[in-house]
Amino acid sequence: MTVTPHAQLEISKKAILHNYRYYRSQLKPSTKVLVVVKANSYGHGAEGFAKLLEQEGVDYLGVATPIEGIGLRHKGINTPILVLTTGMESYPEMINHNLEPGIPTIEALSRFCTEVKKCGRKNYPIHITIDTGMHRLGFMEKEIDNLIDMLKSTDAVEVKGIYSHLAAADEPIHHDFTLGQIKLFEQLSDKLIDALGYRPIRHILNSAGIDNLIEYQMDMVRLGLGIYGFSGTHQDHLMTTATLKCPILQIKELEPTDGTVGYGRHGKLGPEKKKIATICVGYADGLNRKLGNGAASFQVNGCMAPTIGTICMDMCMIDITGIDAEIGDAVTIFGDKPSAKDLADIQGTIPYEVFTSIDSRVKRLYVD
Repeated sequence: MTVTPHAQLEISKKAILHNYRYYRSQLKPSTKVLVVVKANSYGHGAEGFAKLLEQEGVDYLGVATPIEGIGLRHKGINTPILVLTTGMESYPEMINHNLEPGIPTIEALSRFCTEVKKCGRKNYPIHITIDTGMHRLGFMEKEIDNLIDMLKSTDAVEVKGIYSHLAAADEPIHHDFTLGQIKLFEQLSDKLIDALGYRPIRHILNSAGIDNLIEYQMDMVRLGLGIYGFSGTHQDHLMTTATLKCPILQIKELEPTDGTVGYGRHGKLGPEKKKIATICVGYADGLNRKLGNGAASFQVNGCMAPTIGTICMDMCMIDITGIDAEIGDAVTIFGDKPSAKDLADIQGTIPYEVFTSIDSRVKRLYVD
């Protein structure tokens, strides 16, 4: 199989929709779904991902920063967008693009209300972030009364949602802690709802929460890594969404006397003749250098070929001895085999990092 002369990330629309519909099927019909498309949709390409989900009827999209949400608006995305990590200096732009901020502090709420009034608006939708134990962003329990007083004193905003984030929903050892987070969230959100006199959307479950604590789905869930094909408990139900491929640039037949391959002469040839392929993907494309020197193997025509030598900026070398391959043949860096999780395990990290490390110079190609 021949691919383009450069690395490309093939994204399966079929797999995305399959994974979304799987999670949707696990929920009550009334439960809304927010899909997290931050970090360029975990490296998948935010525009294409968001458009596909909008066509599917997703209730909300979640981004990390205002610039991500503004970018989606510029691409014609009209679905409600929650900005999970908002900088106060960006509030005017957010209002102009109808983005809904997550509000974690009194200072942020005061500043946002001021900006809403400057724009001549009122009852602007916001989401209140409550800290139930993650201790990253959000109102602590002792701050809820001040929050209520401020919300009741202004008509600039309307609380569209209340949410918190689970710190360890994917780890059974922390199950009691997770239940404690949920209990505290219910308690604090109930207090807030009683004071407001109306009922915002409540959401606390992330992908791991949906997998393991579906009974706490509340009004909405936030689907992140699950839609991208990874689950700690329901992996068999999901499909691979992204496959990173690149072509073979050159093949060399090397003798033991040729000695080594690559920078620092770290790739030792050994006592037998070897066939070495150079492929056009390197650390500037997002291929971590820890995968070099035989730590990882990539798929070539159905066979696994280990890396040899150090990963270069734009290229790396693989040992294809005994594999029938030609210049231009496609090499799968990750996909079904090896998976992004396989590479993550080698690096001592998580699939999120593998996906989001793929550089923008790698073409995103939606298939199916």
